[in-house]
Amino acid sequence: MKVSVLIITYNQENFITQAVNSVLRQKVNFNYEIIIGEDCSTDKTRDFLINLKKKNPDRLRLIMNEKNVGKQKNFIKTFKNCKGEYIAILEGDDYWTSPYKLQRQVNFLDSHQECSECFHNVLLKYENDSIPNRLYHQKDIKTFFNLEDLVDGNFIPSCSTMFRSGLFDEFPEWYNNIPMCDWPLHIFNAHHGNIAYINKVMAVHRLHTNGSWHSLNRIEQLKARIYAAEIIDRHLNYKFTKKIRNNISQYNKEIANILEKKNAENKN
Repeated sequence: MKVSVLIITYNQENFITQAVNSVLRQKVNFNYEIIIGEDCSTDKTRDFLINLKKKNPDRLRLIMNEKNVGKQKNFIKTFKNCKGEYIAILEGDDYWTSPYKLQRQVNFLDSHQECSECFHNVLLKYENDSIPNRLYHQKDIKTFFNLEDLVDGNFIPSCSTMFRSGLFDEFPEWYNNIPMCDWPLHIFNAHHGNIAYINKVMAVHRLHTNGSWHSLNRIEQLKARIYAAEIIDRHLNYKFTKKIRNNISQYNKEIANILEKKNAENKN
């Protein structure tokens, strides 16, 4: 198996069919599988997946939890069921727009053994078109990134990620409680090679209030980043602590500014 496409989903009945179909439309010259971790949704997500499985029995493998375990544990369980040489990530509310996405990324990793992972640009689509769509990376960025680049924060859209499997054995215990799955994953991979950027737009990332990250307000997001940064700092044995602490200081400063503004508004 060349590629495992890892999809995790929960209560995404409005999006999951489009996500899976965008994978099924891929034009490739290798074998790939679609592994879907369904976290006991309360809507029709599971029903839609069962129907998709019936239509594509050889391509889809469903990992259906008997009870809701949360995003991190669902990701780990689905990850452990992947058999591919490479793993590509797609969340159930996103979708791929290029039928050649998987082939391009496989070609790149096959020819760049020094890289552990590659990603590409994506289009950000806002809920109900409330804000005009825009590119995730609106300016040119460099082609190769290393571990030190990643400690500043995550700049890799999940739906654009493909990485080599088998780079690490187990997820650390703290991974179950960290507020985001993707940033630590890129940190783990960057220990084993550069992460490369492919300057093509090949997916759409939806921004909506039901999303696990975008349902948080700005202060909640900043506190989550502080918590994650502190854990990653410890995980890296404080090798980049100066840079990480500077980032945490900026997050705290932004929180203070937001609270100060709210207090001023309340007084008025």
